[in-house]
Amino acid sequence: MIRQFNHRQSNAQFRLVYNENNFDRIFYGKDREDKLLTIAWNRGEAQQVNIDSVLYNFPANTVLCLMASETFHFENPSAIVAWQFDREFYCIVDHDKEVSCAGFLFFGSSEKMLVSLAERNQKQIELLLEIFRDEFETADFIQGEMMLVLLKRLIIIVTRLAREQYIAEKELTGDKLDLVRKYSVLVENHFRKQHQVKFYAEKLYKSPKTLSNVFALYNHKSPVQVIQERILTEAKRLLLYTEKTSKEIAYELGFEDAGHFSKFFKKHSGFVPTDYKRYIPLN
Repeated sequence: MIRQFNHRQSNAQFRLVYNENNFDRIFYGKDREDKLLTIAWNRGEAQQVNIDSVLYNFPANTVLCLMASETFHFENPSAIVAWQFDREFYCIVDHDKEVSCAGFLFFGSSEKMLVSLAERNQKQIELLLEIFRDEFETADFIQGEMMLVLLKRLIIIVTRLAREQYIAEKELTGDKLDLVRKYSVLVENHFRKQHQVKFYAEKLYKSPKTLSNVFALYNHKSPVQVIQERILTEAKRLLLYTEKTSKEIAYELGFEDAGHFSKFFKKHSGFVPTDYKRYIPLN
């Protein structure tokens, strides 16, 4: 089942998905127009999820956050409960940094964070789910505000658990973690044209060396690796899900020519672009 709320003034979207046998997302296809972030909870047995043609184990009672640009397919979609929303919906009102629309869950790490739920946390989210369902039955003038309150509560719970499970370094203070997040947001917005760490460092009023030191504290990939992996991910998506040529993709991703792009892709993926689609399954 898919329940949807639209905010009249902004046309922002919020969806609750559960018991849905065909739940997936194809960004370069049927879902391109909906810029929806996804918080997915696996309530069933352990299963696999295919994200941009990479398989991940998705354990039982685990939460996974997915970007609007990611294509995904679940092995058992009917066991998934998902909250989907665009940034306009969550930014109808201002929120604190911890749960901002460009927050830690979606931009805090280049790795996939699989957030485990203890029994207490499962009960918390089960209760939230029931209240969400009730709110969809109450179509009044404060329905959107109630959805926002509930969504904020969900994000706070999952954010706290993600920080506990993925951030062990005491030296990684809030301001340093926020720097990692802001860097990731900038890369997301500019990676198609800007491939040098210097550009992002200047935007953040930091030196490239400072960024490298902060990322090292996080046991994170280096700043340049974050850029390269984001470019590589987008190149793979374009090769798999569109009919664009290597030359067109090279231009779209800011490379001087197709040859330069081909060398970059071969170095970081092990394939030349023309062979990649032939060897990688879509599902």
